[in-house]
This record gives sequence, structure tokens and C-alpha cells, in this order.
Amino acid sequence: MRIVIQRVKKASVSINGQVKSKIEKGLLILVGIEDADTKEDADWLCKKIAGLRIFDDENGIMNKSVTDIDGDIIVVSQFTLFASYKKGNRPSYIRAGKHEVAIPLYEYFCNEISIAINRQVGTGVFGADMQVELINDGPVTICMDSKNKE
Repeated sequence: MRIVIQRVKKASVSINGQVKSKIEKGLLILVGIEDADTKEDADWLCKKIAGLRIFDDENGIMNKSVTDIDGDIIVVSQFTLFASYKKGNRPSYIRAGKHEVAIPLYEYFCNEISIAINRQVGTGVFGADMQVELINDGPVTICMDSKNKE
């Protein structure tokens, strides 16, 4: 699994002009899934996200996690995180997970991150044409890949 974490002041996901989810201070997480990914990949990422200290403490030092600040999270599926761009100029998405693997794992990930931070996360709709709006805070953007744990 690959994720892009963005620290946000606020974010929302809309589909067909209707807001599906919106948050104030917290994290916007884009999630890409490939067929080789498992629940263990999702579990590792959820643990890292819940403990990731990227919010400022009282001294202006990034020393607090999303749970420490009672922040919210939106999780958006993004198959393009597995784009291959080595040949030509049109990316290939052959590594992106098939629906029968990716949808259950996306739903598992969303559920587990909700448990990890002890609050419901917002979501998009898997496979939908979504519009994501955000005000990046910092900006702070972190990329993680569960196949690159070391």
C-alpha cells in the first residue's frame, strides 16, 4: 500500500457537486492499493499514522499526533499512486489493485484507522470521480509505502 499524508487545516471530498466528507484540522490521506497488499500492510500503516507526530506542540515543534490534537482524517482511494511512468508519456496503472482486492482492503483500512484514532474517519467513494479540496497546513506532506518499512 502507498499513502500520501497531508496535514490540513481543512479538507473535503465531493462527488457530483455533493460534499461526501469534510474535516477541519487533521489529515487527508490518499491511499493506493496493489494486489499484493494485505491486512498486515494496512495494520502497519494505521499504526504509523496514529502515532505520527507532525502537529505542533506549545513550543511550535512537530511533536503531537493526530490523536493528541483530536484531529480528524479523510481517507481517499487513489489508484494513480501506482502509476508506472517509465515508458512513454501515458502512465500505466497495471499495478493498481483489482476491485476484488482493493475495495475490501480500502474498507478495512478505513475501519482500522478509525479504531486507531478512536473516531470515525471521512471517506470518498471507491472508484468515483471525486473532487478533493484542502488547505494544506505547513505544508506537511509525507509519503509511505508498506513495502518499504525500513
